[in-house]
Amino acid sequence: MKYIIQPLTVAVSLLVGAQAQAQEWNYSGSIYLFTAETTTGVGDQSATLSFSDALDNLDMAFMGAFEANNGQWGFIVDYMLTDIGFDDSTPGTAFGDVDVSVKTQILTAYLTYRLYDTGTVKTDILGGARWYDTKSTLRLSAGTSPSEQRQVSDSWTDPVIGARTTFAINDKWWGGAMFDYGGMDDRETWQVLLTANYTFNDNWVASIGYRHIDVNNDEDGRDYSFEQSGPIFGVRYSF
Repeated sequence: MKYIIQPLTVAVSLLVGAQAQAQEWNYSGSIYLFTAETTTGVGDQSATLSFSDALDNLDMAFMGAFEANNGQWGFIVDYMLTDIGFDDSTPGTAFGDVDVSVKTQILTAYLTYRLYDTGTVKTDILGGARWYDTKSTLRLSAGTSPSEQRQVSDSWTDPVIGARTTFAINDKWWGGAMFDYGGMDDRETWQVLLTANYTFNDNWVASIGYRHIDVNNDEDGRDYSFEQSGPIFGVRYSF
């Protein structure tokens, strides 16, 4: 009898251990600086602000992310808040300068699934949603046309799908690439993130890279666009 019970005991122990391991979750929190050029458009008018000018005109900003995974399943939440105001010139002679006020919040949440894992290369598929909230105002001074004010104050949520790949370069450096795309009806959003990452220890990782995020909403003749591109710097703590 013991020759039956003993193998069964070992098998159950291995199963319980594997189950416990599968349910072990790992967490990380990140803060980052997105040094982006920002372009905002309402109708046929748009304005662009460089990052150096954004620092001079910045009223408030916060950027951070939280991630959890158990090896195969996980989730990511990324949040950005920016509040800036600036002046820019307009093309042509219809208007003079444009005074721009832009407050945006972007919250993206993904459910992740590990599709491929060799230890060196890991690939996840992503599915989730992006919530975008804006209060954008363009005040156009008079040119050949009278002065005008255009405003978009709204929020909406779009489904997004994507993929993420990380690959080890050596025992300290590793790279990452992520892309997502989504939208609904006359709305469209997409994002690209490329990073080089340095592991200090089991807890701390520093990152440098490039990010582009694009949001367009032509629903109900709104003709609104928001675009940010530029270097990104961050630090992540795992626990």
